[in-house]
Amino acid sequence: MTDRFRIALAQLNPVMGDIHGNLTKARAARAEAAKVKSDLILFSELFIVGYPPEDLVLKPALQSDAREAIERLAVDTADGGPAVLIGAPWTENDKLYNAFLYLDGGKIAGRTLKYDLPNYGVFDEKRVFAAGPLPGPFNIRGVRVGVPICEDIWTSEVTECLAETGAEILAVPNGSPFEAGKEDVRLNLIAARVTETKLPMIYLNQVGGQDELVFDGGSVVVNADLSTAVVLPSWEESLVITDWSRRAGTWLCASGTRAPGEERSHAVYHAMMLGLRDYVNKNRFPGVVLGLSGGIDSALSAAVAVDALGKDRVRCVMLPSRYTSKDSLDDAAECAKLLGAPYETVQIEPLVEAFGATLASTFAGKRADTTEENIQSRARGAILMAISNKFGPMVLTTGNKSEMSVGYATLYGDMCGGYNVLKDVYKTEVFHLARWRNQFVPRGSFGPAGRVIPERIITKPPTAELRENQKDEDSLPPYEMLDGILECLVENEMTFEATCAKGYHPATVKRIEQLLYVSEYKRRQAPPGVKISARNFGRDRRYPITNAFRDARE
Repeated sequence: MTDRFRIALAQLNPVMGDIHGNLTKARAARAEAAKVKSDLILFSELFIVGYPPEDLVLKPALQSDAREAIERLAVDTADGGPAVLIGAPWTENDKLYNAFLYLDGGKIAGRTLKYDLPNYGVFDEKRVFAAGPLPGPFNIRGVRVGVPICEDIWTSEVTECLAETGAEILAVPNGSPFEAGKEDVRLNLIAARVTETKLPMIYLNQVGGQDELVFDGGSVVVNADLSTAVVLPSWEESLVITDWSRRAGTWLCASGTRAPGEERSHAVYHAMMLGLRDYVNKNRFPGVVLGLSGGIDSALSAAVAVDALGKDRVRCVMLPSRYTSKDSLDDAAECAKLLGAPYETVQIEPLVEAFGATLASTFAGKRADTTEENIQSRARGAILMAISNKFGPMVLTTGNKSEMSVGYATLYGDMCGGYNVLKDVYKTEVFHLARWRNQFVPRGSFGPAGRVIPERIITKPPTAELRENQKDEDSLPPYEMLDGILECLVENEMTFEATCAKGYHPATVKRIEQLLYVSEYKRRQAPPGVKISARNFGRDRRYPITNAFRDARE
């Protein structure tokens, strides 16, 4: 019986569907773990294909390639180096499972199948996987290691079964996406399972962006006495070696890496930055192009883009009309200068005039209204898409969650593009994040230190500048009020009466509810964006477009 055990934790960033690349990454991590004589290396959930694979995992060719990769990695373990625990889709008896494979001695020495399949929020695992049976532990070189897979620890059934069948250490592989405030939820969950089983737990999470989801890492090891032994850094790949010893029949992890925690703005900004970086890089765009209007949304989007990709991969374009103020022109130019990003001006007035002339007879006798305002926005969208087509950068849209909630955005105009880092960030938080970025440089940033967003951009009243002297509050309640109402209706699904009880005027709540529902068709056509909240539009909050229900009744 061994009394010493060394486990390498591979908190890595897989690429969806890149089985060869993920295998190469796993082999490199195992080679590093072997140099320090690790007994075992642990990878994250479905690492060999990436997580979440959605319906891609139903392709027989992908299943076959994933199995072949696992078999090749198993052969590597004949060298006497670390055993491997790694996630992969696995087919048995014509059923597809979310599996974890134990590789040692040159072969697949065991497997466990995910028992509790999540089917809520961003998760649809019951759509693609079959549930496995309650698992028992692996005997890995004399140590009985239980492997509950992600959701398997959200209830007590799997961990209790593992404890009853002799597990000594719980090693939990995860694909747990970021949302603000989730860290405390995870820690409370870990503490509950450790308390119930009296077993130490390794909580290993992946890191990186995958479409709208971003994974923050932040893996942790908690001993049976609830002491925290190891905390891996958030937002970055990390291979950390943990040393374990058996004392009085209980395994204890020695104190090691202890990455510091982070407050909300730090976490949200890093989520936006990493989500954009991986979306651009994994989809092989050379960079991004965005309209820099002199407003706070585009300024913050530009700052995130420069931080994520570097100034030379971000192209800022001012697209002025007759309504664009000198302040906006000056502020946009200063913002680009502070960020060090390429900046140019393309006038939209000739396009707007051409549209006006073309539509003059069609619109004869009609007063100018939002139609003409939207033409300006769509002219901007067409120009940005032309630059994208000609030179290759992805168009980055800049609308925030407040605007997307109530439809204060133009289809095929300012909604035109490939990705949106502010999609799940309310306007009031946009202001807060802008001030935060002027004070702090995010870890891993390619952007400059110091102030990157001019103060006037933060302090001046928001405006789309699509007509003379326009302000957002001409059409919307003040953003503090709007965001408060939206938090009630969107984040918390509160009733009309409960929302009004928060102090909001019933007529205002009724109007916002109406705008929220009738804008669903716009959101359905919006580009993806980083999930920040527990109720982002798209993967979390899924409402029908055709919908006659209203809680606020006459």
